[in-house]
Amino acid sequence: MGDVVMSTGFIRALKIKYPSSEIDVIIKKGLDPIIDFIPEINRRYIFSKEEWKGLPGAYRFGRRIKQETRYDLFFCLPDSFSSAFMAWATGAKQRIGFRKELRSIFLTRSFRKPSSLHRVNEYISLLEQLTNERIIPRSVFLKNNYISIPHRIIINFNSEAESRRMPVTKAASILNTLINEIPNAEFVSVGSIKEKEHVDAILKLVTDTARVNNKAGQTTSLSGLVKLIGSASVMLTTDSGPAHIANALGVPTLVTFGAGNENNTAPYNKKCLTVLRLGQLPCEPCVKNFCKFGSPKCLELLEENKIVYAIKNLLTLND
Repeated sequence: MGDVVMSTGFIRALKIKYPSSEIDVIIKKGLDPIIDFIPEINRRYIFSKEEWKGLPGAYRFGRRIKQETRYDLFFCLPDSFSSAFMAWATGAKQRIGFRKELRSIFLTRSFRKPSSLHRVNEYISLLEQLTNERIIPRSVFLKNNYISIPHRIIINFNSEAESRRMPVTKAASILNTLINEIPNAEFVSVGSIKEKEHVDAILKLVTDTARVNNKAGQTTSLSGLVKLIGSASVMLTTDSGPAHIANALGVPTLVTFGAGNENNTAPYNKKCLTVLRLGQLPCEPCVKNFCKFGSPKCLELLEENKIVYAIKNLLTLND
């Protein structure tokens, strides 16, 4: 989800460079509803790994696209072998991507993937290297047609990686502190169906659950999640897909960072973003999915008062 949002910077840059072009995208099944919020997209091809298995499936999917349309340019943002193989199968006149292993044989132009850049800038660099032009301005963007509800704070303590997920007792402590310190706020917790158990465990330790509207497991569509986040005054979230959605919608966002490198994968738009990291452990930042301490200490040791202070500051942006 985060990678899709971060690719919107590239898509906007592409539309600026080629304003009369039609931009179609290939996107994984399940993530496709987010395309409704990207205004530059003309058409989507929905790719299911279960239906189109392995390299033969990638080839057949590319050939199906070739039967419908012959593209002038195919930009291959992922640096996987299978994505370049699929690009070749489409028969696009020019196939552009990052140079890696053997995949370059399927590309008409391949370029070095820059190091130490934010992923948004990595993607845009592909267009810059092709055109020999500097691309500015840069931002990620999702359409937000929803009215912000005053003092609505949406909270996401979830992440697919355990090392990025807020531990239950710490999450409950943060939420209890926020409830006490911001008495006029409405709190909304979010999470997928498989994350509902984690959210429910947190809420069992919350002293005033009447102040928390638990939407975990109820927002079953990605479109519904985007709409809900778009209604927030502020979002408090771990490093996760919803963090990128909130930031791209222009919702003031506080992201707590455990594992992960914020210089590479943090939400991109700085105007409405606050990143909070402990920054006291020698292992920070790591990019592992599991913490060597068991529970991620870089999240456990964050000070609740700093989180409350940051949330209060972000709330003033909508006052």
